Amino acid sequence: MKIQQVSIENRAKVYALLRRAFPGSEYEALLAQKFHENDKMVHDWICLHAGKGIAYIAFSNAYHGDEVCGLHLAPMAVSPDFQKQGVGSELLRFALRQEHIKSRTLFVLGESSYYRKFGFESCDLPICPFDKNNAHFLSMRNETSSHFVIGYEAEFKTLSKTVKPPRQPKAKGKRRR
Repeated sequence: MKIQQVSIENRAKVYALLRRAFPGSEYEALLAQKFHENDKMVHDWICLHAGKGIAYIAFSNAYHGDEVCGLHLAPMAVSPDFQKQGVGSELLRFALRQEHIKSRTLFVLGESSYYRKFGFESCDLPICPFDKNNAHFLSMRNETSSHFVIGYEAEFKTLSKTVKPPRQPKAKGKRRR
């Protein structure tokens, strides 16, 4: 297993991995692709095994108005064949040690029980526009005390308007007549 920065040569592996990790959704793969195409400042790494992308992590700028106030962790993915084996945890620990990441304020919209293991904490401020009541919005090294809605790179918003999120499966159960 080898972790390396994403290069032009392995971008296709990133997009393929994101499609495998998020079946039925093009959002994550298109988000990474748009970041790369638009030369956005993004820190991203891919974990390779036998020449195949098995895990991916990316960080993009977080904004307070026009000012960068930290980094958003998104997307992060592990190939279904390698989930529950510690690959994602190892990749996240690696990323958190990197020079561009280790002293920055970080934000993530995700599963609290998972990200807390790495030092993320619940976050009341700033307000996440994608998470009602900040129920799943966490941060690390966040000293924000002012009330504002955190900004994301334009790619997050433009994609959410053009790519429909995957349909949620309907609950199965007994029907009452």
